[in-house]
Amino acid sequence: MVEGQKTEQTEHLGSHGGRASSWLAVTVMLVGTVIGGFGLTAANWTIVWIGVGVFVVGAILALVFDIFTDVVIDAPRVGMRAEDHR
Repeated sequence: MVEGQKTEQTEHLGSHGGRASSWLAVTVMLVGTVIGGFGLTAANWTIVWIGVGVFVVGAILALVFDIFTDVVIDAPRVGMRAEDHR
């Protein structure tokens, strides 16, 4: 391989940030969780179910945006020993 030339394995390395659409779906689910948690502590079942509904909307967005394709699989780390991780 020529120095500086990207291969299929090294082309997508380095970014674990994800897409903005994936972060939107996760944020909507987080907001739903917070709303539901507030409803539980306030003993208000209407707010709990609103939080559940917001979470479900976020989950649907996650499926539509296919957020699991944001996973970056690193190349194998050659030469690392178990002692290097301590």
